[in-house]
This record gives sequence, structure tokens and C-alpha cells, in this order.
Amino acid sequence: MRPRSTRARAALGLGALSTALVAAGGAAPADAQAPAPAAPQSTPAAPVTAASAARPAKRRASLRITSRRLNVRAGRTARVRGRLTPAGAGRTVTLERRAGRSWKTIDKARTSSTGRFTLTYRSRKAGTTRVRVRFAGDGTTKPESRRIGRLNVYRPALASWYGPGLYGGALACGGRLTPGTVGVAHKSLPCGTKVVLRKGKRIVRAAVVDRGPYVGAREFDLTAATKQRLGFGSTGTVLVAH
Repeated sequence: MRPRSTRARAALGLGALSTALVAAGGAAPADAQAPAPAAPQSTPAAPVTAASAARPAKRRASLRITSRRLNVRAGRTARVRGRLTPAGAGRTVTLERRAGRSWKTIDKARTSSTGRFTLTYRSRKAGTTRVRVRFAGDGTTKPESRRIGRLNVYRPALASWYGPGLYGGALACGGRLTPGTVGVAHKSLPCGTKVVLRKGKRIVRAAVVDRGPYVGAREFDLTAATKQRLGFGSTGTVLVAH
């Protein structure tokens, strides 16, 4: 057999020494130990794209109402003027009325370069409804809305009043008539129906609480408290939004 080289004999001796140390409970030389497992790598963060880094946060919008005309006769024009900020030309602002549980658009307008707008609405039918002004938002500005009260469209109606001598009597819709009862009597409107009455600059919103009147062509009978708040005389014409 061919004699081993000096390097081979040294390696054989080192292997034998390692085996002997392990068998005796000792530790093997450092260069004979198994390499330690690599530490787990963390998941890299999502890259930040140029588009997401450049996208600015949306600004808050503000709707300021500068004038409003919401009490008009049927056939006349209601009008709302205001300003949307941040100012910018061509933004759409809407006038909306409450319809059940939702809102219905009744007019649209574009803002001027200073953010100003004018919204109008004309109805030939009397009625009363809540209204608001709304900006739907755009790529740089958040949406915003603002309720502005009730839109009352009136028609004329003949009316009278009642009270003294009848206090304590039962009302057709429940309860008893008192000097402080605010309400109206009507022949057919459902009990509790809200009507808006106007006389001059005075406006009263009252519910149907009784039946009547049954004299002539009168459509409404006002209680004494309603008459007083409205500044109404004994008989005559009032404006009614219903």
C-alpha cells in the first residue's frame, strides 16, 4: 500500500481527535462544528410609488350662504346665493329637497372663480319641505352639505278662527281645546298634518287638530293661539304652504 502524504495524515489525526472529544463529552474544534442557521429575513415593506407620495391630502370645503329667499308664492322663484371655499371656477353645487328618507336635486349651479353660486327653484304647487345646499367633492376637496331651513311655497286660502266659549271641549283629533292650543281645523286633511301659515311677515307652522270650518268657503279655522301668533283678524285670506 502507498504511504499517505503528510497532509492526509494530519487530516486523519484531526478527525480522530474530534471523534474522541465528542465521545468523551467535549466540544469539537470550532472549524469542525456545523454552521449556525441563518436569521430569518423580515418581509420587505411595500414600495412607496411616486404617485402615492405626490398625492396631497384633500382639503375641507366650506359652504357659506349669503342670502336666501325660501318663502314664495306658487309660481314665484325661490333663490339661494352663497360661496364655496376653497374658491375655484366650475365646481358643481346643488340645491336639494328632502323626499322621504333621501334628498332630491332641484337645481344645479357652477361656481365662479371666487367660489360664488346662485341656485333657484320655481314651483306652481304649494308645499313645504326641508332643503339643503350640497357640494359633492372633487379630486382635491372633500364633500360638504349645509341645511338651510324650509322651502315654503304658498297659495291663498280663506280662514276664520274659533276659541272663546269652546275651551274645554274635545278636539276631533284628540285632546281638548285650550287658550294655548296651537293648531288649525280642516275638513279633510289627516290629523297631525303640518301646514305653514303666513300673514305679512309672520309665519306659523301648526298641525291639524280639529274638523271644520263648516261656514261658507272658508278652508281653515285657526285656534285663538294660532290667530294671535299670526296676527290674523276675524276672517280673511292667509297664505298656506301644504
